[in-house]
Amino acid sequence: MENKTILNIQASGLPPQDEHDSNESVTLEQLEKLGVLYCPQAMGDIYQQKLGIFFEEHLHEDEEIRWVVDGSGYFDVRDQTDQRWVRIKVEKGDLLVLPPGIFHRFTVDKDNYIKAMRLFKDEPKWVALNRSSETESNPFRKAYLEKVGQAMTMSAS
Repeated sequence: MENKTILNIQASGLPPQDEHDSNESVTLEQLEKLGVLYCPQAMGDIYQQKLGIFFEEHLHEDEEIRWVVDGSGYFDVRDQTDQRWVRIKVEKGDLLVLPPGIFHRFTVDKDNYIKAMRLFKDEPKWVALNRSSETESNPFRKAYLEKVGQAMTMSAS
């Protein structure tokens, strides 16, 4: 990946039961194996509701491409075992690309502010599929798991 230094992404492991940073470092290579390339005043009363929606574990059937225009926050993605969270800190100037089918969630950091633009390769879709038995059998989820499994097999040899 040529753009590792450009993205300037920080990440750390996050236990599934803990919603806070564990300070356990995760390398960009580990993120790559997962398939990750790398305001209350404005929103009014719906701000907390939106944060709850973003923090609900979900997937998309298209890439989630986010460019952070200002502020900072955290994207949490599941590791290869699907047991632990990997926390990715994003801040102004970062570009994050999550592959279709990866379970993830988002939260703001202590500054409680982020301005991020969602970018699309094709027709814009805003469909989030919350984790359930149905999403486990989603074709995009299965394709993601197959791709991650192949990457793990190749890195082990």
